Amino acid sequence: MTAKAQVRAHVLARVLNGSCTTGEAAILLGCSPRHLRRLRTVMLRDGPKGLIHGNCGRRPPHALDAHVQAAVLELAAGTYAGCNDQHLSELLAEHHGIVLHRSSVRRILRGGGRPSPQRRRPPKHRTRRQRMPQAGMLLQVDGSRHRWLGPDRPWLTLIAGIDDATGDVPWAVFREQEDAAGYLLLLRQVVRRRGVPLAVYSDRHTIFQVRADDPLSPDEVLAGGRPQTQFRRILADLDVRWIGARSPQAKGRIERLWRTLQDRWVQELRLRGVETLAEANRLLPTLLAQHNTRFRERPAAPGSAYRPAPRDVPSRDLFCFKYWRTVGNDNVVSVDGRVIAIPPGPLRRSYAKARVEIREHLDGTASVYYQGARIARDTSRVWPVRTRQRGRIGEQLPSIRRSPAPAPSLPRPAPWTPPRSHPWRRDTHTTENGRQRYAVARLPSYNADSSTEAPVRRTK
Repeated sequence: MTAKAQVRAHVLARVLNGSCTTGEAAILLGCSPRHLRRLRTVMLRDGPKGLIHGNCGRRPPHALDAHVQAAVLELAAGTYAGCNDQHLSELLAEHHGIVLHRSSVRRILRGGGRPSPQRRRPPKHRTRRQRMPQAGMLLQVDGSRHRWLGPDRPWLTLIAGIDDATGDVPWAVFREQEDAAGYLLLLRQVVRRRGVPLAVYSDRHTIFQVRADDPLSPDEVLAGGRPQTQFRRILADLDVRWIGARSPQAKGRIERLWRTLQDRWVQELRLRGVETLAEANRLLPTLLAQHNTRFRERPAAPGSAYRPAPRDVPSRDLFCFKYWRTVGNDNVVSVDGRVIAIPPGPLRRSYAKARVEIREHLDGTASVYYQGARIARDTSRVWPVRTRQRGRIGEQLPSIRRSPAPAPSLPRPAPWTPPRSHPWRRDTHTTENGRQRYAVARLPSYNADSSTEAPVRRTK
């Protein structure tokens, strides 16, 4: 089945089980209600295979005959050996009455294993792209995984950006691994210190785009395409264009930066006695100031293309991870292990089955919003442990702080046994005047290790 037939079957299945009306299904499929009723009848009669076009799998009537293809291959290998595709098509039409287009002749020859006699033109020499004329027009971002603290220290990832016009590094941060939170921290600091750039240039990591080689699911087809990643969503809110490089050479500016920093900063960190991730991040402003003073270039055009940051949206709510969840019947919403209880508020007494937005901030806290108003907040400042750090919107949150170790379990108290005078162990008797009289029941002694059977509990 084609993707169109799969979407039709998906929508018609919803119509048949009553979760979607005929009018809604017609709008989703882009057809008239009358045609949708025809498809529904075919679906009921033949099942999903009835939605497949009748010509599927049939040989086209205008397909070339196998004898013609064999004759073309024989002539190309014998009489007209060495002729190019266009010349061969002209010779076939002139001397043998076989009228074929050049593309048809080319398809027959390549399918039969006959390469073109003409050699392909050699590729052009790769030239270096000129710098942008003004600062802030293009910001290249990337991450470099290296043993920054020495060969006997664990691997760290340096996430940084470089201005294409000046070669200036506005900000950087050391992380345990390349993750979306590191890029959000980088973008937030660049916006605070310099402003909003016009464009961001990066590789095609799943932090920046969803895998394009995976086929679209029926839900994604109905939604109009693939969902955006968290980083791309923030770029769209800031009106920043994203450019994806198709090779490391395309973003050679920042690739050459990594070669310089790996050669210099490893020695700088070693000479200063830096041994931990926190110490390396505290030393970064000093290293960045030295690097920018040494390697900063003068742009071709004066001024700056950085735009001021938007003031209507706080940076805390802009640079965060956003998820949509449905509140449970117990007024609790969860995101990958983080559980947030929603108290009753002025908007609703109970938020069960409500669709809410969860915002996980870069400081580890989380907030729950309903119709634009905050209704709950989690100030634990602990990121839930993620099994996957990359991928789609719901898979990009790294752990900024590890969850604290669980408290040691206390010994369980001994089970409580009620005394003989407890009402649970009394028998009740009703007197003639309707009053109840309580009498202490005589319970025989019972030893679990003996063969004596356990006493049977008396009921009213």
